[in-house]
Amino acid sequence: MNRKNLLVLAVALLMFAQIAQTLYSPALSDISEAFAVTPQAAAQTLSVYFLAFALGVVVWGRVSDRWGRRPVMLTGLMLYAVATCLALSVQTFNGLLIAQALAAFGAAVGSVVTQTVVRDCFSGAQLAQVFSVIGIALAASPAIALFTGASLVQHFGYRGMLGCLLLLSLTLWAWCWRALPETRPAAACVAPLFGTLGLMLKDPALWRSVGLVAAFNIALFSYYSLGPFIFQRLGLSAEQFGYSGAGLALGSGLGAWLNKRLLKRGIGSETLVLTAAAVALLGGFLVMLLRDSGWFVLPMLLVVLAFGMAIPNVLGSALLAYRDRLGTAGALFGLMYYLVIGAGLMLVAWVQSLEWTLLVCALAALWLGYVRPVAPLRS
Repeated sequence: MNRKNLLVLAVALLMFAQIAQTLYSPALSDISEAFAVTPQAAAQTLSVYFLAFALGVVVWGRVSDRWGRRPVMLTGLMLYAVATCLALSVQTFNGLLIAQALAAFGAAVGSVVTQTVVRDCFSGAQLAQVFSVIGIALAASPAIALFTGASLVQHFGYRGMLGCLLLLSLTLWAWCWRALPETRPAAACVAPLFGTLGLMLKDPALWRSVGLVAAFNIALFSYYSLGPFIFQRLGLSAEQFGYSGAGLALGSGLGAWLNKRLLKRGIGSETLVLTAAAVALLGGFLVMLLRDSGWFVLPMLLVVLAFGMAIPNVLGSALLAYRDRLGTAGALFGLMYYLVIGAGLMLVAWVQSLEWTLLVCALAALWLGYVRPVAPLRS
């Protein structure tokens, strides 16, 4: 498989991991009504998803160093399909949460193993460019998920959304079975899990990357978590919420495109991350000013533009010191930031304040953008 075709498959797998998270958002109101739970409880499905996703990231990343990238990818996608079938049949909200957690555990393979495959095949400046291309493609994911999810929920309820995810996971499984090569280096050693964890826990540069990834993701997914209920409060429809995803995708795509262009012009990734944090802060202030109007969606464009600018730079540089153990390090890195994201979204669901979430996340990203610790020397 040539690198161009591999990149197309990698983009599809990464988009699946993001779409599987975002597609739930338009269904939250329907889930709340179908299971007679509060909006706060329904919003917790995203929190559960991220926490289970975090566990899946560390498991799949770890075993991909032992068994190889290809068999692990196929196993994770099949587990997702089975869990989605379970979610289609449950009759209680707790049963849905359990199925959601199992599905998230399986979906994590599309994130951590795909990133490991990309890092296996690319390095240096080429890797940064690849993540920028991936960032542009991922910008379409929220639009696809929100618009598709809103349409499916309108006609078929939350089960229509689950049926779409089942079909998508089976399609990707067949594609991987046919086309995904094994990219694990032949001479790769399996790094000790706890030894690697010890190194990473003492690495302030890595913690900075964890904080940046979490801050931008919590800001983005707080909209998907709280947006359906904000639209409901403002007298707007779920379908209009779905359409808002198209506008937000334009903002994220523009951010990723600007990032790619500015990198080519020699502007450093650290400068771009700091700029993105400032843009997100401006967006948060404007959302606060417009919180009682549907126009609050417009400054959200600045928040998602910042996401598109920052995330490729953070992901592209986070594991440069761990190239001898990419699967294990990638798993632990993902575990760290998904745990923070999951905990953050639990707090968001409890607080139910989009504007304050955006401001806190942007201020945290701005501070982390200024802090540039040096990774400790490894013996």
